[in-house]
Amino acid sequence: MLKILSVLLVLGFLAGASPIVSSKTKSVLDFRIKDIDGKDVKLKKYKGDVLLIVNTASKCGYTPQYEGLQAIYAKYQTQGFEVLGFPANNFGNQESGTESEIKEFCESKYKVTFPMFAKISVKGDDQHPLYNFLTAKETNPKFAGDISWNFNKFLVNRKGEVVARFSSKDKPDGEAVIQAIEKYLKEK
Repeated sequence: MLKILSVLLVLGFLAGASPIVSSKTKSVLDFRIKDIDGKDVKLKKYKGDVLLIVNTASKCGYTPQYEGLQAIYAKYQTQGFEVLGFPANNFGNQESGTESEIKEFCESKYKVTFPMFAKISVKGDDQHPLYNFLTAKETNPKFAGDISWNFNKFLVNRKGEVVARFSSKDKPDGEAVIQAIEKYLKEK
C-alpha cells in the first residue's frame, strides 16, 4: 500500500497536481491541476461555487452528455455553478486523443464552454490524486468507490465538500442532478 501511495504521489507531482491526500487535503479545492491548455489551475479558485466534476470521453455511448453538461452550465453559471470536465482514457480506449484534439472535439461538436482539464487517469495504479481523493473511503466516505465508467459525476458544495455522486446513467440535465444542483446553489 505504501509503495502504491508513493508512486501516486510522484505521478501527481509530475502531472502538476497536489499531493494525494495529506493532512492538509480537506477538499477538492486543495488540488492543483493542468487545464486542457496545459496551464496550472488551483481548484481553490472555485471556492464559493457549486461544482459538478465529471470524467469525460469523446468516443463513448455517454458522450452526448456533453450537451446536457453544457446546458446546465449555461443555465446555472451566473448563480455560481461550474462544470469541470476531466477527460480520461480508462474505459475501452474511448479518449485516446490529445488535449488539443479533445478540446477541438468538445468545442466544435458540443459547443463546450465549461472548464476542461488535461487528460488524467481516474482509476488504477496511475489514478490522479484528485480522483484518489474523490473515490477513497478515507477522504470521501459517503460517496467513495471506483469510477465505474465515463461520465461519473461528483457534486461539490460551495465549501468544497462532496455532497452527491451520480452514475454515468444519470443525465446531467436529468431531474435528480438538477434537483441536487439547485439545492446546493441555494446554500450560501
